[in-house]
Amino acid sequence: MDQFTITGNQRNVLFGFMGLGLLCMIITFFGDDMFHTRFWTNYLHNSVFFTGIALMSLFILSAFTTALAGWHTLIKRIWEAYSMFLIPGFILMAVVVIATVGHMHHLYHWTDASEVANDPVLNGKSGFLNLTWFSAGTIIIMGIWIFFAWKMRQLSLDEDKNGDASYGHHRKIRIYSAAFLPIAGFSSAAVIWLWIMSIDAHWYSTLFAWYTGASWFVAAMASTIVLIAYLKGKGYLQNVTQEHLHDLGKYLFAFSIFWTYLWFSQYMLIWYGNVGEETVYFQERQENYPVLFYGNLLLNFIAPFFVLMRNDTKRKYGTMVFASVVVFFGHWWDFFQMIKPGARLTAMHAMEHHGDEGAHHGAEHGAELAGHTEAAMHAMPFEMGFTIPGLLELGTMLGFLALFIYVILNQLSKAPLTPKNDPYLEESLHHHVELHGEEAH
Repeated sequence: MDQFTITGNQRNVLFGFMGLGLLCMIITFFGDDMFHTRFWTNYLHNSVFFTGIALMSLFILSAFTTALAGWHTLIKRIWEAYSMFLIPGFILMAVVVIATVGHMHHLYHWTDASEVANDPVLNGKSGFLNLTWFSAGTIIIMGIWIFFAWKMRQLSLDEDKNGDASYGHHRKIRIYSAAFLPIAGFSSAAVIWLWIMSIDAHWYSTLFAWYTGASWFVAAMASTIVLIAYLKGKGYLQNVTQEHLHDLGKYLFAFSIFWTYLWFSQYMLIWYGNVGEETVYFQERQENYPVLFYGNLLLNFIAPFFVLMRNDTKRKYGTMVFASVVVFFGHWWDFFQMIKPGARLTAMHAMEHHGDEGAHHGAEHGAELAGHTEAAMHAMPFEMGFTIPGLLELGTMLGFLALFIYVILNQLSKAPLTPKNDPYLEESLHHHVELHGEEAH
């Protein structure tokens, strides 16, 4: 089968999980503190995570196209479908922009004008960390991403119907791909500084954009492996072989190690430099969030390293799906620990100045936190949804995941899974034959 069709049962299951996610968000909102910190961090966390996977899928597709790769041709429809999640991702992030400009939350310390005026560090960064650049930058940059995703997707689909021996469509796709790579590199760094790194507004790392990009890359590869296994189980992608799986497994393994290298480089250099405004980021997580800190390494380095180190495991669907699920959850966990500690500190700092207001609103959590002194903030009490993900966080993630999968499956149903006029199709179809021939020599 080459034409994917969404069944009624698949829709019902996905809508059910979306409903679960919405219910969890509602419960979180009404049981939250006066600034709804848990709600907004959960929303930001999942919006950035899944939007980033869409961006990285477009980047992967552009990189392979520019490099004249052919092995991935049989699975490129999946990454094209992933890239189209940038459209709902734009809507999700637009909500974040509106909430930030409208001061509906206290996730970002730099949005408080009085704090910026009295803080030399925030004041020095105000040329970049301001509401105008946050809103305009997000809208413009994501608009550019969507343009490239839509254009390359349309050229690819039109190639199926109107492709010819001159490969004019593919040449255009290659031009757009080559143009997108530097744009994605610079623009993704800008927005990730705005969306995530500026939560810890006094901290800065030149490796942070690389680090988050690697996390998105691994999550994209992991979800691709799981989706391929699912589609093959339903009778689709019959030409995708264990050799394609093996290549995806090598990327999953290699970039898990690359992510670890970036994690270690960032941590080691900051630890060795021992500069207070840099070490505070890791000190906060290591001392107050040890489960998040060490769990991050366990899920994203130790587990994939020992499972995927053997070459033959990358050709086994069961092992690859297991490793991919662990790693996918691990990088969702990674973004959780990027966001939650800094946002919690910012909210607590704001509650220090709004203690009376919090008590007036009857917010038990707000009243409790308002009594903390600045020194007590460094000895964080355990709190579900911040110290570790709770059931509401997991339910919210499943809701966003269901939305992501629904968009992807809907896109897959709009075109044949095999791009029949792609000039590299034959190379991808005979990928396993070539590898076996090389091994024979």
